[in-house]
Amino acid sequence: MTTIAKAAPVARRKIPSWAISMLVVLIGLIVLATVATLTGQLQLTSAGTAQAAVQLLLPILFAGLGGLWAERAGVINLGLEGMLILGTWGAAWAGYQWGPWAALIAGAVFGALGGLLHAVATVSFGVNHIVSGVAITLLGAGVTKYLSTLVFLPVSNNPRQSPPLQGFDAFTVTPLTDALDGLVKSNTVFVTDVAGILQGLLSGLTPTVLLGIVAVPVTYLILWRTAFGLRLRACGENPVAAESLGVSVYAHKYAAVVVSGALAGLGGAALVLNPGQLGYLEGQTGGRGYIGLAAMIFGNWRPGGLLAGSALFGYVDALQLRAGGDAVHALLYGGTIIAVLVAILWFVQRNWLAAVAALAAGLVVYLVYFFVDTIPSQFAAFAPQIVTLLVLAVASQRLRPPAADGMEYRRGEGD
Repeated sequence: MTTIAKAAPVARRKIPSWAISMLVVLIGLIVLATVATLTGQLQLTSAGTAQAAVQLLLPILFAGLGGLWAERAGVINLGLEGMLILGTWGAAWAGYQWGPWAALIAGAVFGALGGLLHAVATVSFGVNHIVSGVAITLLGAGVTKYLSTLVFLPVSNNPRQSPPLQGFDAFTVTPLTDALDGLVKSNTVFVTDVAGILQGLLSGLTPTVLLGIVAVPVTYLILWRTAFGLRLRACGENPVAAESLGVSVYAHKYAAVVVSGALAGLGGAALVLNPGQLGYLEGQTGGRGYIGLAAMIFGNWRPGGLLAGSALFGYVDALQLRAGGDAVHALLYGGTIIAVLVAILWFVQRNWLAAVAALAAGLVVYLVYFFVDTIPSQFAAFAPQIVTLLVLAVASQRLRPPAADGMEYRRGEGD
C-alpha cells in the first residue's frame, strides 16, 4: 500500500516593511486630500504647513532616536526631556558667540553630558531608570534656569531668554519647486494636494533638516547592519548571554546612553535654530522629549516607524500653529475616515470585536465633528499631546520592546 505524501503548504510571501510604509503614506495623502476638499481647509495640504511640520518634527525625531539608542541597549531614558533642555541652553550659549554650527556641536555635547550622568546612575550604580530619568529632567530645567540668569541676563536683560541668534541660511530645491508650482495652481484634487506637500518638503531646507534626515538611515545601518549594533542590541535583549560571548555590556550601554543624550541635545539645538524663533526661551521644549519617546514607542523601537510617528506629531503641531482650531476640527473628519478604513481592515481579518470598536470610535469622532463648529484654541494647542495618547492607545497591542529594557544588570550575575 503506497502512501501519498502531502504537499508542503506554500508559505505566503511577507510584504516588505518599506512597501507597507509606502502604502500607509499613500492612504494618508488620500485621506488628507479628501478632507481638504470636503471641508475647504486647504491649510491641511499647503506647502507652508508641510514646511513648518519639518521644522517642528526635528526635535521630536532627534529625541526619539536618542530614546531608541538607549532602549535598544536596555536602558530606559525618561530623561530625554532634560537632555533636550540642556541642548537648548548649550546651543544658545555657543550659537550666540560662534554661530549656528557651534550651536549644533554644543547642543550635542550638553545633551551627551546629561546622557553620561544617566549612564553613571543606571549602569554603574543601578539606580532605577525611571527615577534617574525624572531626576535628570528636573536637573536640566534647574541648571539651565540658573545658567540663564548668570549668562543671558546681562546680555538680553531677561533671565528666561537668550539674545537673538544667527541661524543657518535656508535653501530651496528650486527646479523641483518651480515644476510643482504649476501643479499646485492647477486646483486638481489630490494632485494639487500632493504637489503642495512636496513643495513644502523641498523648501526652506537647512543643514539641521538634512542632519535629521540622514540620522534615520545612519541609525538603522549602525544598529542593524554592523557588529557593534548587533552587540548593542544583544545587551538590550539578554545582557547575560551577551556577556558570556565576550561582549562588554557596560561599555555598550554607556556608549548607547551617551549617544542618546547627544541626539536629544541635537533636538534642543534644532529648537533653538528654528527659523521661526532663533534663540533660547525657558520652557520652549514643551514636553517634546516625552513626545519623542512616544514616537519611538509608536514606531515599535524601529527608525522607520519612529520617523513616521515624528512626522505625525510634527504635522499636527504645525497645523494647529498655522491654522488654529478650524484646521484641527477638520482633522476630526479625517479621523472618522481612518476609523472606517481600520474597521474594514479588521473585518477582513475577522477581528470582529476590534472592527466594531473602530466603527464606534469613528461614529463618536464624527458626532463631535458634526455638532462642534470649531476646536477652542486652548484645546487645539494640546492637539499633539492628545494625538500622542490616541496613537499609543491604538498601537499598544503590537508593541515589542527589547526584552531586557529597564532591567538592572550586574557584571557576572549569570555565573
